[in-house]
Amino acid sequence: MSIKTGIIFSILLTAFITQSCTKNNPSSPDVLIIGGGTSGVSAGIYSARMGVQTMIIEESEWLGGMLTSAGVSAVDGNYRLPSGFWGEFKDSLTNYYGGAEAVNTGWVSNVLFEPSVGNKILQRIAAKEKNLNIHFKSKLISIKKENDKWIVTVETPEKTLTLHPKIVIDATELGDVALQCGVKYDVGMESREITQEDVAPEKANDVIQDLTYVAILKDYGKDVTIAQPEGYDPNEFACSCENPLCTHPNPLNVLWSKDKMIAYGELPNRKYMINWPIEGNDFFLNLIGKTDAERKEALKKAKNHTLCFVYFIQKELGMNTLGLADDEFPTEDKLPFIPYHRESLRIHGLVRFTLNHIMQPYTQPEKLYRTCIAVGDYPVDHHHGKYPEWESLPHLYFHPVPSYGLPLGVIIPQDVKGLIVAEKSISVSNIVNGTTRLQPVVLQIGQAAGVLAALAVKNKTDLENVSVREIQKTLLSQGNYLLPYLDVEKENPLFLPLQRIGATGILQGTGKNEGWANQTWFRVNDPVLYSELSGLKDVYPSVDFPGSDTPLTLNNLLDLIKKINQKETDLTDKSKEIFTTFGFADVDANKQLTRAEAAVLIDQILNPFEKEIDIKGHYKN
Repeated sequence: MSIKTGIIFSILLTAFITQSCTKNNPSSPDVLIIGGGTSGVSAGIYSARMGVQTMIIEESEWLGGMLTSAGVSAVDGNYRLPSGFWGEFKDSLTNYYGGAEAVNTGWVSNVLFEPSVGNKILQRIAAKEKNLNIHFKSKLISIKKENDKWIVTVETPEKTLTLHPKIVIDATELGDVALQCGVKYDVGMESREITQEDVAPEKANDVIQDLTYVAILKDYGKDVTIAQPEGYDPNEFACSCENPLCTHPNPLNVLWSKDKMIAYGELPNRKYMINWPIEGNDFFLNLIGKTDAERKEALKKAKNHTLCFVYFIQKELGMNTLGLADDEFPTEDKLPFIPYHRESLRIHGLVRFTLNHIMQPYTQPEKLYRTCIAVGDYPVDHHHGKYPEWESLPHLYFHPVPSYGLPLGVIIPQDVKGLIVAEKSISVSNIVNGTTRLQPVVLQIGQAAGVLAALAVKNKTDLENVSVREIQKTLLSQGNYLLPYLDVEKENPLFLPLQRIGATGILQGTGKNEGWANQTWFRVNDPVLYSELSGLKDVYPSVDFPGSDTPLTLNNLLDLIKKINQKETDLTDKSKEIFTTFGFADVDANKQLTRAEAAVLIDQILNPFEKEIDIKGHYKN
């Protein structure tokens, strides 16, 4: 197929999918999502799958945001945690390319793909949803509330729409909807006094992370050197890799070979994602709250900076057969539709998730781990290399953390009803944004937003009144993790009981960092002590709990369950049935139980996950 024919086919495919996405849908949806990016497409698909009329408004002609439209098609983290829509998208990619090894092409990630393929896959998934209506090349004009009802004006290529959705989801790259709605927010780094994070700065500032205009290159087999961009200075990129121009490298950076630098983001079909953080194409620019015209003008500099880096690769590094791919983005300059925004404004949500909640989840006043709706395992990674005073900022380059669960309250603003905020504008600290901003987490954030919106509509209630447990049950039924246990995969019969018991706090996981790996383990096969069940006291405060460090046997646990149930029913046969169902070996009634055995027995007999909690994880006794 020729390049021209391929482009025509792509246009026709997009038109067909757009038509498919808009059929059988009313003009005014119950759930309106502004932005068809990483969280927006996920929110739209899952709201629609729950039977709610849903609409996505997207300014470009693609879906996927940073995953596709921004060209960041090397996925960071969650390789062993295929939670929810992230797992579905990952499986779709491996099926398309022919297996896991086919997408393991570059060394920065285990999952890499061509942006155009990612868009194609997301469009196909979205097109199957009869309750989902997508308007491409469309723009939000105004949004306001009158008498507790949303009035939203949207300009589409065909006409101007006036919509009255029940729920609005802000899935924009920079929190534009939240800003227009008057949500309280922060920009930049909070002070250590506010967040109590040891690595936060002493004083707050308004510095956000560098953005990047990614470039996708391919090898043309001939010299395709571009014209020298305006303002080109090779010294800007001299120490991006080993080369004769690099005489004084930054000791904080690793100096890779030029071949290693290019192979960093190698994609299938011999394409290369250029999203290079070491004196590469990162660019310091804060566009939060700017007008469209101001953003367009400012982004010219970011685009030019990326073109200068491409020219550096071609001219100074001698890789002149590598040029901007002409079969990826249907843009005049062959660059992505949008830049990669690592940071946005961050709303004041019903909770603020900080580094302390990740590092020590069980000792915080708020028990946010009980309310989790997504999981992440990427380090805290901040890009500030192009900020003029970067040396004055905390050095957060792959700062280690255990893997973590992300709480529900971060997506619900404190002060605007009927609005959910997704993408990177959620209520986390600036430090934590360095890990929650990654693609798999944002896909899950979108899914949870879609589920929350759909349940609010179906239950005819305000967002803050939707049951945390109902949301979590729905997410579990959709293949989501609530907590990032590596012990059992989703297909294992133990998965659901361990997720549920973990979310009660009755048995607690163990988080750790090993090298590059951020982990949390339930420790399924470890023997369990009485004292490890101390979380039972929170769920059943009236029970006299013996918190000793003695081994917990089957007889001991059944006696404790009888006290909680206030029944003398013989549970021997019930426990044997549970052991058989979950594949446990026959256990002597006086032999010490494993943590998995204890968790399953408590889950199946007491069902403590049914106990309602509030948005901060406290039980509603």
